[in-house]
Amino acid sequence: MGKEIKYYIVAAEALPEIFIKVAEAKRMMQTGEADTVGAATRLAGISRSAFYKYKDSVQPFNDMKAEHIITFYGMLKDNTGVLSRVLSVFAQSGANILTINQSIPTNGCAAVTISAETSDMAESLETLLAEASALEGVVKFEVMAG
Repeated sequence: MGKEIKYYIVAAEALPEIFIKVAEAKRMMQTGEADTVGAATRLAGISRSAFYKYKDSVQPFNDMKAEHIITFYGMLKDNTGVLSRVLSVFAQSGANILTINQSIPTNGCAAVTISAETSDMAESLETLLAEASALEGVVKFEVMAG
């Protein structure tokens, strides 16, 4: 039987510098700042062997409360452009949409969930909800989680 893996949340300041640099190299590859492992490790100032040694063990912790990730639930009429208008409200507010899931319409309506990062919004969450709820074709629009 394999050894059980344990995880710990540790402040970055308490970690050896190599772990921070490996996480930075991984971030550069994910965002496209570096196209290859070689380029990412060179920019981060670490060796490729150090990267490969720790890459599967180092993951940054994403604090959802700090990032203000909120999931919204809506019931939309099955009419052309309703979802597009809802998404326009998000774009105008400055919310960054992370995921959209829509069910197949039944009885003329479709359920939709939208997860968005809201920390850079130019307006309040209440304003976004009110504007989305007031759109023609929106039966219901509310915060589901966050």
